[in-house]
Amino acid sequence: MSDELTITTEQVDDFPVLIAQMERMTIPDLLDRYFPMHGNWQGLSLGWIGTSWLGHIVSVGDHRLNHVQRWVEQNLRTVQGSIQQAVTGLDFTDDRLENVLDALGNDADWAAFETELNQRTIRVYDLKVEVVRVDSSTASGYGSVTEDGLFQFGHSKDHRPDLPQVKVVQSVLDPFGMPVATQVVSGEKADDPLYIPAIRQVREGLGKRGLLYVGDCKLMSLGNRAYLQAGSDYYLGPFSKVQIPDEDMEGYLHPVWNGEQVLTPVYRTNTQGEEEKIAEGFEQEKELTATVDGKEITWTERWLFVRSFMQAKAAKAAMQERLSKAKAALEVLNERKQGKRYFTEVETLRQTAEEIVHQYRVEGLLNLSYIEQVQERNVRQYGDRPAEMRIEREVTVGVSRNETAIEQADARFGWRVYGTNHSKERLPLTKAVLAYRQEYLVERGFARFKGRPLSLTPMYLQDDQRVTGLIRLLSIGLRVLTLLEFIVQRGLAETQEKLAGLYAGNPKRTTATPRAETLLEAFKPIYLTTVTIGEQIHLHVTPLSDLQQKIMRLWGFSPDIYTRLAVDSRKPP
Repeated sequence: MSDELTITTEQVDDFPVLIAQMERMTIPDLLDRYFPMHGNWQGLSLGWIGTSWLGHIVSVGDHRLNHVQRWVEQNLRTVQGSIQQAVTGLDFTDDRLENVLDALGNDADWAAFETELNQRTIRVYDLKVEVVRVDSSTASGYGSVTEDGLFQFGHSKDHRPDLPQVKVVQSVLDPFGMPVATQVVSGEKADDPLYIPAIRQVREGLGKRGLLYVGDCKLMSLGNRAYLQAGSDYYLGPFSKVQIPDEDMEGYLHPVWNGEQVLTPVYRTNTQGEEEKIAEGFEQEKELTATVDGKEITWTERWLFVRSFMQAKAAKAAMQERLSKAKAALEVLNERKQGKRYFTEVETLRQTAEEIVHQYRVEGLLNLSYIEQVQERNVRQYGDRPAEMRIEREVTVGVSRNETAIEQADARFGWRVYGTNHSKERLPLTKAVLAYRQEYLVERGFARFKGRPLSLTPMYLQDDQRVTGLIRLLSIGLRVLTLLEFIVQRGLAETQEKLAGLYAGNPKRTTATPRAETLLEAFKPIYLTTVTIGEQIHLHVTPLSDLQQKIMRLWGFSPDIYTRLAVDSRKPP
């Protein structure tokens, strides 16, 4: 009788790479050090549970607790071979994963963990710590709304006002968007007051001052700017229209329109390596005074008036489209056809026309005139109704473009005012414009956070501490992604090379700035096949392609993290 043959297949993909990167960042060791479990804890350590779970989340794109145990049991050899630890499915029960989240939800322990993780990462990867970008977003979920809970209704950036939400504040490092501080607060809170706690957290976590903090107009409240100035840090961000109303802006721009103000051009190197002019501007200085912690401080602030050509072009095109639609809608009012109401009173027509002008936001850009016509019309006899002469009144609207107003509106498009307390020598206008244009780094991080691969939203957790723990766990995952991306891009820049073969639809397409998701996708699919004949086990892992081997070299990983999965054993696990 022949021995029974069994063949099983596990999809390994990028899981070993993710584990190797987290080991290099010493995440398992740091988790175990700062979040120790009680003496009765058995099985896999919390650090390795958290690390393995995070590898699963990033690889699969699903943070739900109730899927993890089954996935581990189906991919047991992959998990064991990747982390080089004894593993069972019971290490990843919902209770165990909840213990991880409870631990990460402890504020004091997390602060100590994050501080050391930041400092180790900066030192190991020789990262420049000069610019920090701060922004906030919301994350919706199905948690219950309680009076003091994290889940609250508020302005939803997920466009889900029907769901309660929490708010997440991220502080990330240039130039690649690695988070250094993550705050979790209740979902109804306004953004402005969240910046000072975020800045304080960055200062404590990095132990460094003299950084440039870049943010949107919510960073630029006087209190936030004064706090940064008092702490020997710098800021850069745009002012809102509340801070600088349109009428004030026109006063600042009159010298430009009159040809009296010299403008500084701003150039950027495009994807073809060519210098292109993207903006122009000028600056003024303002003296400011504010009180911080009971002490009055005074400093000089630079106001940078910048016109973006792209924004101006887009705004002009949008205005022209609105003008065309408004003009067409107004001309329809004059149509006379069967069953259609026509206007007989000037005031009624004027109100309708002004509603259309307001709807398309073209106030003052169209000239409207109202023409009243009176004519007599013979009405024939019909049945018992005698013939008669009727006097009819009709009112129409004349529409023409106010070209002078349109030109004035066009001249205002694209202008924005930025404020900074940095010096001209270290942050000239051109450099400031280019620095702010990288603000998308924070938004890209939030996109990863809430979409794939971290998939925070929607959340199904109910407990506030576990929600906080989950967000913090995913912030570690965001660090992993940004570092994997940074290492490859830095390596390609040093050798002036580009990678080809990353894009399935265009294999010849090359890039020197591949995203982490694209790099990880290159490792799908990789399989671990187990062939069991009686007590004999034979393992085979998909050989790495040339592209995969090149990416591994750029990361500084040995192919052994895959080949060691195929070590023969006498008995199945």
